[in-house]
Amino acid sequence: MAKRENVWLAVAGIVISEDGRWLVVKKRYGGLKGKWSFPAGFVEKNETVDEAVKREIMEETGIEVKVEGLIGVRSGVIMEKISDNMLLFLCTPHHTNVVFQESELYDAAFITLDDLQNSPDSSLLIHYCTKLPNLHLLKETPPMNPGNIFNYSAYKLFF
Repeated sequence: MAKRENVWLAVAGIVISEDGRWLVVKKRYGGLKGKWSFPAGFVEKNETVDEAVKREIMEETGIEVKVEGLIGVRSGVIMEKISDNMLLFLCTPHHTNVVFQESELYDAAFITLDDLQNSPDSSLLIHYCTKLPNLHLLKETPPMNPGNIFNYSAYKLFF
């Protein structure tokens, strides 16, 4: 925990295939152990949030994606000590051949919306997202430079 201190920033990918199936994973650890959840993980110090979600999806499932945009934020406080924040991105897969990371996951698959909505193994976040009538996107702007005084090596906006 020392590396993240008491403010955590994570990303998750809502990856929807051409035929409408959603990419989900079953983790081997943590609060979502054994539950269907979105591929997710923490942002590393050398990446933007959109780069982080592509990396996490690839690491967990072997799926390369195009990030379509930011669709939501999940924010909570754990035991009044840790600010736990997650950015949710809508992504389109380049293929659907799942090869999951067996050391971290029990399973990963593209599953129909109906099956996810009816599964007792789906996480609260999946149940919520699958019931939304549509997903609103904040799209990525082209990379920018807000001025050399800040020394950004990457700078993006989502609007």
